[in-house]
Amino acid sequence: MQVIPVILSGGSGTRLWPLSRKYYPKQLHKLTGSDFTLLQETAMRLRHLAAPIVVCNEDHRFMVADQLLSIGIKPTALILEPEAKNTAPAIALAALKALDTDTNAVIAVFPADHVIHDQSAFEKALGTAIKEAEKSDALVTFGVVPTHAETGYGYIEATSTSTSSKTSSPRKVKRFIEKPNQDDAEQYVSSPDFHWNSGMFVFKANAYIKALTEYAPIIANCCKSAFSESVVDLDFIRIGENAFKQCPSNSIDYAVLEKSKNVYVVPLDAGWSDIGSWTALWEILPKDENQCATIGDVIKIDSQNALIHSDNKDKLIVAIGVQDIIVADTPNALLIAHKDKVQNVKQAVEQIAHSDRNEHLFHREVHRPWGSYDRIDCGDRYQVKRITVKPGASLSLQMHHHRAEHWVVVTGTARVQVGDNESILSENESVYIPLGVIHRLTNPGKVALELIEVQSGSYLGEDDIVRLDDAFGRM
Repeated sequence: MQVIPVILSGGSGTRLWPLSRKYYPKQLHKLTGSDFTLLQETAMRLRHLAAPIVVCNEDHRFMVADQLLSIGIKPTALILEPEAKNTAPAIALAALKALDTDTNAVIAVFPADHVIHDQSAFEKALGTAIKEAEKSDALVTFGVVPTHAETGYGYIEATSTSTSSKTSSPRKVKRFIEKPNQDDAEQYVSSPDFHWNSGMFVFKANAYIKALTEYAPIIANCCKSAFSESVVDLDFIRIGENAFKQCPSNSIDYAVLEKSKNVYVVPLDAGWSDIGSWTALWEILPKDENQCATIGDVIKIDSQNALIHSDNKDKLIVAIGVQDIIVADTPNALLIAHKDKVQNVKQAVEQIAHSDRNEHLFHREVHRPWGSYDRIDCGDRYQVKRITVKPGASLSLQMHHHRAEHWVVVTGTARVQVGDNESILSENESVYIPLGVIHRLTNPGKVALELIEVQSGSYLGEDDIVRLDDAFGRM
């Protein structure tokens, strides 16, 4: 019987804005100062199991694949959701794929954006959960042993026991509880029967599909139909778009777990956090004697209880006399918030989205399957980008209706097609692409290609790209 990890890599990029964006959510960032992103840390945490099934958003597919490849992990499958439908459908798609591999497969489901500090305690709790799922066809969830009265998490109440909640023995779930008020949270944290709801699960794939069919048959049927229409596209599995769009959006908690009588909870005491806010990130980061945590190029003087997080390698941040605040700096957006008000970041993102802006969607540096571009300057009828192309990668064969382009190679070698002509450019060489002319840029070398692109014209939007051929299926 295989145990297949399932990594859920969705997210809307709102709670940790401006570092996290819709098209670059928090699991794809090195949030904690580590050399690895949260997605990579999650995948490495599960390396002792089978190769993972990853469910992710269409827009994140190449970044997810690249990040896993860079740490030597090739997923069993990388399933693309046409749109976000919450956890119940996402897990159903992964369960159906697991059943293709092994009709008795156990799946262990983990969000890609959680932090767990104690690997040994995690593996011990995971082993306990796997044994329970194999033995009783139970739906097993992990209940984090609470460390304080937290009102930002849901809770799980287990059947009563005379022992400490830190025991690893599975216990039947009595009820799931929504985020409580402060008084209730203080009552829960003093009892061994209450745990934080972690959003991590273990069960047999067929047990989940059976429960989903019983308690949420519309979701089950839509997912089965969508999965039956799957097609392979490069390294990805594209499910049936129309069938999946008919699927209701619902969490596994509401759709299945709160209705089932066969749900168990395994306590987890492993230094867990879902990093659900900037304050939650401050709590898990190393801090100095004044309880200040910093990431990036930061100097702090006479400051207390603060988090200063810089994703801007070209800027020094100096904080003097600040207290109880969050500073999060990126090249095109800066957040300054009181630690007690970070839940309002989502409100700020909504305001940005309704103001005809794009800072909720993209960073200044935008990642593409072939590399990335950084929009370093712009003005009336011109725009300047620094473009990086990965070794061996090629942009689409394309043309523009409203702009011309100048390319200057800074590092590496470029193969450039302009109309019917093809040439090789080295450092300090340049080329001009007139408006309306078909062109393509390729890096034939073994090191990254970097060039400066100057666009000029009446319209400079990214939607003025007419693709005629593309290695990444973006036609």
